[in-house]
Amino acid sequence: MQTLLSISFGELFLKGANRKTFFNNALSHILANIKDIGYEDTYVESAKLYIKASEDKFDDLIKEIEKVFGIAYIDEVYRVDKNLDDIFDAAKYIVEKNYSEVNYTFKADTTRVDKSFEFDSPKINAMLGDYLLDEFDNLSVDIHNPDFKVYVDIKNNAYVYSKRHKGLGGLPIGSSGEGLLLLSGGIDSPVAGFMMAKRGMRVNAVHFHSYPFTSKQAHQKAEDLAKLMSYYTGPLKFYSVNLANIYKEIATNCDRRETTILSRRFMMRISNLIAEKYAYQAFITGESLGQVASQTLESITVIEESAKFPILRPLIALDKQDIINTAINIGTYDKSIEPFDDCCSIFAPDKPVTKPKFKYIQRSEEKLDIQKLVDEAIDTMEIIEI
Repeated sequence: MQTLLSISFGELFLKGANRKTFFNNALSHILANIKDIGYEDTYVESAKLYIKASEDKFDDLIKEIEKVFGIAYIDEVYRVDKNLDDIFDAAKYIVEKNYSEVNYTFKADTTRVDKSFEFDSPKINAMLGDYLLDEFDNLSVDIHNPDFKVYVDIKNNAYVYSKRHKGLGGLPIGSSGEGLLLLSGGIDSPVAGFMMAKRGMRVNAVHFHSYPFTSKQAHQKAEDLAKLMSYYTGPLKFYSVNLANIYKEIATNCDRRETTILSRRFMMRISNLIAEKYAYQAFITGESLGQVASQTLESITVIEESAKFPILRPLIALDKQDIINTAINIGTYDKSIEPFDDCCSIFAPDKPVTKPKFKYIQRSEEKLDIQKLVDEAIDTMEIIEI
C-alpha cells in the first residue's frame, strides 16, 4: 500500500485544446512551490496528478500546493492493487487510523474510470459499506450528510482515501494573459492582484512612492507585499516609480483639492508606458466603489480617461470587511496595516474633490509639463525581480 498525494484540477480540464498548456502551467507552479520540501516522483493518471513523497512531509507539501490556482482538491490517498480485498483493507486501515474513537456516519463514494473492472460503482459502494459496517460498531451510513466519505477511484490502479483538502480553484497562472497591478501599501491592491491571478492572469506590479517624503520602510512594505503575493502568482516584476517631483509640481501649480485625481492620472500615464514596453494587456486596481474620494464614479471616470488599457477592478462591489477577510486568508493583512504612509495618504488633501469635472482637471494639467514629468519618472524607475 503506497501513500501519495493526489491533485484534482477544476476548470482546467474544461478547456479543450488549451488543456495541456494550462496543465503544464499548473504543474510547473506546483513543482516550484514544493521543490524545497522534497518529493520522490510525480505521475499523471486519468486527469489527476499524483505525488510520491514521505508521509511526514504531507502537511508541508499540502500547505504549498494549496497556494496554486487551478486546483480543486488535494487528497491523501492509498494506492493498492485493483481488487476488492486490497481496496477493503485500505478502507479498513483508514477508518482504524482516523474514525474509530467515537460514533461516525459515513458514505462510500466510488469512481470507476476503468469500465472493465468487474463491479460498477453502485455495487462497490454497497459492498464496501456492508464491509465497514460489519467491521466497525461505531459506524452508520448517511448518504446525504455523512461525517466522512471513503472515496475509491478505480483506474490502472485503485486509490482509496478520505482526507480531502480544498484547493483555491480558479485557473492556472498565465492562462488569461498578463496584467499590471497598481500596488499600494494598503489592504486592497494585494487582494485585487490575488483575485485576478486566481482567474489565470499573470500579475506584475507597479508601486508609486515619493521618497524622501515617504520613508524607505514604506517602500520596503510594498516590496514585501509583492513577495507575499508571489507565493500565489509566481515570479513577478516590481516596478518602483518615484512621484516626488510630480507631487511637488501639482502642489505648486494646481488646486490642492485635485491632488488625488491629478496624481492618479499620472500613475495611469506612467503605467501606459510600462504596459506598452512589456506587453501587459490590462491594469488591475484595488478600487471599491465609493470607498474613498478617488473611487466615486465621477473620479473613476476622470482617472480612467488617461488609461490606454482596460482597468480591471475585482473589488469594485465588495464591502471592506470582505476585502479584509481575504487579505487575512492570503497572509497580506498584517503587512498591509504596518504604519508606514504611502504617497497617496501623505499627499492626500484635507478636502479632496469627490465629483471632478474633466474640463477643470484638463485646465489644471495645462499648467504642468506632463511629458517631461512622466519621462523623468520612467527614467528613474527601478525594476526588481520578485
